[in-house]
Amino acid sequence: MGTEHSKNEGRRSTFFLRKGPKLSAWEDALLSGKEPKSLLKRGLHYVSLSLIMKGMTSVPDFLWGLPEVQKLNLSRNQLVVIPPSLGKLDRLVVLNLGGNCLKCLPKEIGLLRNLKVLFVNMNRLTEVPAELSLCRKLEVLSLSHNCISQLPLTFTDLTSLRKLNLSNNRFVQIPLCIFALRSLDFLHLGSNSLEDIAESVQYLVNLQIFIIENNKIRTLPRSLCFITTLELLNIDYNAIQTLPDDLYLLRRLPRIAWNPMDKGLHIAHNPLSRPLPEVVEGGLDVLFNYLREKKEHN
Repeated sequence: MGTEHSKNEGRRSTFFLRKGPKLSAWEDALLSGKEPKSLLKRGLHYVSLSLIMKGMTSVPDFLWGLPEVQKLNLSRNQLVVIPPSLGKLDRLVVLNLGGNCLKCLPKEIGLLRNLKVLFVNMNRLTEVPAELSLCRKLEVLSLSHNCISQLPLTFTDLTSLRKLNLSNNRFVQIPLCIFALRSLDFLHLGSNSLEDIAESVQYLVNLQIFIIENNKIRTLPRSLCFITTLELLNIDYNAIQTLPDDLYLLRRLPRIAWNPMDKGLHIAHNPLSRPLPEVVEGGLDVLFNYLREKKEHN
């Protein structure tokens, strides 16, 4: 009797599988004859799916039938388009689209109201959809290594954003909307074409790490010295000749730093006016004392 019951169950399962949508050949190969849900990993806190480095040129349709996914990794493929169906995965908390060939994101990304972490680095984006600003829970955003030159004004709505990476893009000035993101503690704008930093930078009152290396910046604004939360300030490889006298107010900078990962003031490869090169060689305390005395005598 148990054997007969098992046979009936097997026939019923086969019947339902045949009724489902027909998979393309490459999707079938990806699944290896398994049910799409078998690819899900159910952890203690999240349901995740990783399709990293699968050689995909398009997103498999079976993905849109897995609304329970909370962490999705589609990085390092050859994806050209993310379809509007992305909006169906409204439980997503983490989405990694890095290392693809995307030129744009669908406006439906704004439907991902639970999204906290988004990686779209190393693509071919030229713009960011205004609808991304509807993801009000977003805390971490990486758009590095793209072709972006401006951000939508609605970015000011991303009030939960703490970490923003815009390095290796085409910005010639820091978008004003960034200065409204008061929760930012990490901001990377290295390897763009920035020529200056607006005085409004002082509104980033929680900023701890500020990286603006490899740009065309000639001077630092005095207002930068009022971000006393800074622990790492990287201005390597710019065109800076002088430093603001109030730089000594940045007391959380522990040292003159040389290793990119170290906290401190990174100031190498700038055409500093004399006697600054010699002063910097003496260390951060010597530099700060020099600037403090210089200010007192002015």
